[in-house]
Amino acid sequence: MSWTLLIGVVMACGVALLAVLSRRAELRRMRSTIGDLEEARAEGSDKAQLAHPVVDLSRCLGCGTCVSACPEKGILDLVHGQAVVVRGASCVGHGRCEAECPVGAITVTIADLAERRDIPVVEESLEAPHAPGLFLAGELTAHALIKRAVDQGTAAAAEVARRVAQTTASAPMNAPAMTSDAHANSAQPVRAIEGGATMTAAPSRVDHACDRDPERPLDLVVVGAGPAGLACSLEAKRHGLDFITLEQEAEPGGTVAKYPRGKLVMTEPVTLPIYGRFKRTEYTKEELVRLWHRIAREQDLPIHGGVTLHGLSRDVEGHWLVRTNDGVRVARHVVLALGRRGTPNRLDIPGEDLPKVHTSLLDAHSHRNRKILVVGGGDSAVETAMGLAEQPGNEVILSYRKSSFFRVRTRNKERLAKYVDGGRLRLLFDSRPLAIHDDAVELEQRTERGSRRLRIPNDEVFVMAGGTPPFELLEHAGVSFDPAERPAPRPIEERGTGLAQALMIAFVLSLGALVFAVWHSDYYALPAADRPAHDKHVLLRPGLGLGLAFGFASLALILTNLLYLVRRSMHFGFKLGSLRAWMTSHVATGVLAFLFATLHGAMSPRATVGGHAFWALAALLATGAIGRYFYAWVPRAANGRELDLAEVKSRLGTSRKSATTGERRFVDYARREVDRLIDARQWKSSFIGRVIGLALGERELYRMLRRIRERGRHERVDAAQIKSAITLAKRAHRTSLMVAHYEDLRAVLSSWRYLHRWIAALMIALVAIHIVFALSYGSFFGGG
Repeated sequence: MSWTLLIGVVMACGVALLAVLSRRAELRRMRSTIGDLEEARAEGSDKAQLAHPVVDLSRCLGCGTCVSACPEKGILDLVHGQAVVVRGASCVGHGRCEAECPVGAITVTIADLAERRDIPVVEESLEAPHAPGLFLAGELTAHALIKRAVDQGTAAAAEVARRVAQTTASAPMNAPAMTSDAHANSAQPVRAIEGGATMTAAPSRVDHACDRDPERPLDLVVVGAGPAGLACSLEAKRHGLDFITLEQEAEPGGTVAKYPRGKLVMTEPVTLPIYGRFKRTEYTKEELVRLWHRIAREQDLPIHGGVTLHGLSRDVEGHWLVRTNDGVRVARHVVLALGRRGTPNRLDIPGEDLPKVHTSLLDAHSHRNRKILVVGGGDSAVETAMGLAEQPGNEVILSYRKSSFFRVRTRNKERLAKYVDGGRLRLLFDSRPLAIHDDAVELEQRTERGSRRLRIPNDEVFVMAGGTPPFELLEHAGVSFDPAERPAPRPIEERGTGLAQALMIAFVLSLGALVFAVWHSDYYALPAADRPAHDKHVLLRPGLGLGLAFGFASLALILTNLLYLVRRSMHFGFKLGSLRAWMTSHVATGVLAFLFATLHGAMSPRATVGGHAFWALAALLATGAIGRYFYAWVPRAANGRELDLAEVKSRLGTSRKSATTGERRFVDYARREVDRLIDARQWKSSFIGRVIGLALGERELYRMLRRIRERGRHERVDAAQIKSAITLAKRAHRTSLMVAHYEDLRAVLSSWRYLHRWIAALMIALVAIHIVFALSYGSFFGGG
């Protein structure tokens, strides 16, 4: 007995110690995440300019699948057991979080779509509503993903092909053919080399320059040979359209071709028309551009390089006149597959037109042993600076006008920090170039003591300050940017926990089991001792017939239910079906397994191993329901209070910008005091410490408020401002206590998850023992 007690005490103390250490680690992690979120809000990087994930806290289970699925680090994290957007500015719209969320709690949408005037209005067909026959695709529509660009380019060409086919079908039967026989006969089936798919292109209606009728309008002109333009061209060829593609650069590639050397490009699972599906989901810029060049060459696409678009207009017949530096093309339809960067932004400083100044980096290897200045604060500037810093002999300085980066991906920030720590790159925040000379650059940098001018020896300057999109050109062509004309976005609202749907599934399945039991109530209502004499005993007993089949079905459902954990994990590579479907299956199979187990036990489980397994399955179902639904409310409440707390702290500093020096010092002091109190109450205290703090908290709050009041009088701050700061401090203190106690309650309720898992392990063990006993002492399919 003493040995048992001693081992029990050791195990209990060990489990308690692990629980405390795990709890402290979780609090430290959440504290760090909250700090990152506040920093992102201060920088303005908490929300994205384009794609932005929105979390429905009423549905979020806190499983963390979205955090693991996101290819970019630092965008999503878990706070109080639920997903929270930390740095939305780093989101590029992969949408993996939305696809992987098992309960549909995340929606990736365009930020502030109802107010944006930098996103063109397009219909579902991608056609501009006020410019019939003009389609937009790719980055121009505010979608940065290569996969989305490819899909849009393909869809636009397919729509044009549909319209051309309708026009051709309605034309007179004796109309002259629009296909060059020589060119049509030369069209051969094309086999994709890397894509693994074999597709046949229709005979193309594109004629050689010497063959086609110059007076005949083209079916389609594609402007841009990036991913959207290339996909559009391939789809146009597949449908046999008479088309050409115009590209301002010498070779296809679009925006991707201007990325720094070696940049990894996320492509997602992409399928190009004719070519087929890409084998990989990640390529370097060079690999992807080479692949595009090869496809364009093999498919003999009519891509005209070095052609710059100057404008669009219509002729008297309604055809589009595509005006370029290489003449005018006439077409019935136009697809604009342009990037959003447009014309590179200028610094408007002396020396900007010197040959040493560049607006893109094509090959970092050609720049060595140089003193280089990179200007900009986005991913392009950071990647350019790092690419140049890798080259031998280079001295690279990155100048940015703000005090920190706020739209740079976390992965790039981490790499940049290594370059800076290793002395390979120098950062100059709060700086701007003033002039560029043949051998130097002049900059101005803001410091705490004021501004200072710097003159730095220099060989080359890379201005990566973004660009001016071609919106003016689009507006002249009839494209609208008015949000009032844009289809109203689907409102993002809380959709509930999904309790009604799950209860409906459970109700229908349970009702079916009840109907079956009532149908055979003449057998199930008998005492166990009288059942062997009944006619249905052979059919419904646990060891034979239908009763045994129910047992096998219950076991199969339990195994299927456990596969959900494998699918949810990111470590096994098991991706069959969507996680949302698996979550629904998890609920349905759990209920069905219990119902089949009930019928397998002939509606009267006994005090055997099988009976214990049945009751463990029932407990598993109950704890799963608690963990799925009731646990979700407390994290949501805690996150809601966290948002209130952030709002209070933000309001505490709203008057700082227009305040006097004394008022700014007072506001800063008040914020520090509030932060100190919140930090002590929310993250550092234990549960018992917070319980004690309820009694002593008012006294500590009173002391803090007295210090704030005295500091305000010392700085000669207006009494109304002091009163406002006192009110906000009280509210912050009260809110932080509520957040802390909600977090403690969440920690207590989260024990249901552990209970659920341990009961699952116990149930599996009991089922295994039950099967062994049944095989050893039972007689299946043969009576006995």
